[in-house]
Amino acid sequence: MPRNRMSVRRARSPRRYESRIALCATLFLTAAVVAGCGYTVAGTATHIPPDVHTIAVLPLVNKTTTYRIEQRMTNAVTREFLERTKYRIVSTASDADAVLTGEISAIDASAVTYDYTSGRATTMLVTVTMKVRLEDRDHKVLYENDNYVFREPYEISTDVNSFFQEEGPALDRMSQDFASRLVADVLENF
Repeated sequence: MPRNRMSVRRARSPRRYESRIALCATLFLTAAVVAGCGYTVAGTATHIPPDVHTIAVLPLVNKTTTYRIEQRMTNAVTREFLERTKYRIVSTASDADAVLTGEISAIDASAVTYDYTSGRATTMLVTVTMKVRLEDRDHKVLYENDNYVFREPYEISTDVNSFFQEEGPALDRMSQDFASRLVADVLENF
């Protein structure tokens, strides 16, 4: 009986070998196809020409009633470019290879969830709508979106005393989230 078991094991062995080869070949072909389709890791691709080394981030124009939001968002975009990219960031267009301009046209917040005991909102959906444009020295458009929309939910405190103290940090957090998404979109040209 042990002899038959050995025979059976040996008979299955070539099939295992063939199935492993087939599996490896399938994985290799899949990897080759995916690599050839232009997939990249998010945040690593850039569609900005290689001759661009400096970018001027001009102050965003505020067309909303939200006080000084353009300053917070401009600072956040500048900080994000400095932290994420190799570009030197300047404040004047004459010193730059490319210029980023933008106009904040709307900021809206709407309640998404409520506290069932107090009836107060606990999560707000913030929507920022703006125009954004990146162009080189020759005014060739590198990135443009006249209807750039940033949407993100934010939890808010139900404590009335701390609610008003949260406005500044909340706007900073929202500006940083916005800047992170905007810089990624500009770099990857979405």
